[in-house]
Amino acid sequence: MQVTMSVNGAEVSREIEARLLLVHFLRDHLGLTGTHWGCDTSNCGTCVVLVDDEPVKSCTMLAAMAGGHDVRTVEGLEQDGVLDPLQRGFMECHGLQCGFCTPGMLMTTRALLDRNPDPTDHEIREAISGQICRCTGYATIVRSVQWAAAEQAGTRTSLPEQDDSRTSSAVGSAS
Repeated sequence: MQVTMSVNGAEVSREIEARLLLVHFLRDHLGLTGTHWGCDTSNCGTCVVLVDDEPVKSCTMLAAMAGGHDVRTVEGLEQDGVLDPLQRGFMECHGLQCGFCTPGMLMTTRALLDRNPDPTDHEIREAISGQICRCTGYATIVRSVQWAAAEQAGTRTSLPEQDDSRTSSAVGSAS
């Protein structure tokens, strides 16, 4: 079957099998390998892309269902050689370690900042609750999103305060 959609602002058309998942269409047919393929069950969130500005786990959406829609991948965040504030925030605040979850985190939090340019810590954590990061413990990801929100608003003066209360309570203390 023929499918046509906008991907990162460019119209693309391809002949595909009706059962092809969007994640495989993006990676295998368009060469956009920034969208990762992780669990294949929608549990990890590494495959999140934006479809009509809403986060979608592309491992559970057929490419045919994206026909006629606007799809944005992590490759579409950078514009004219300038990284998105979220990409810069993840670099500045060490929001990634191995990087496997990063594309999904970036796309999910881009949708959040587009809807809510000044999210609370709780709102950020709620937005990324469908994502799994096995490296960072999420505190640096939250700080990265806070940095990006302040950068977008033009109010960033320094890096967000580090709140280690979640990690220090996990370590515990000798009594």
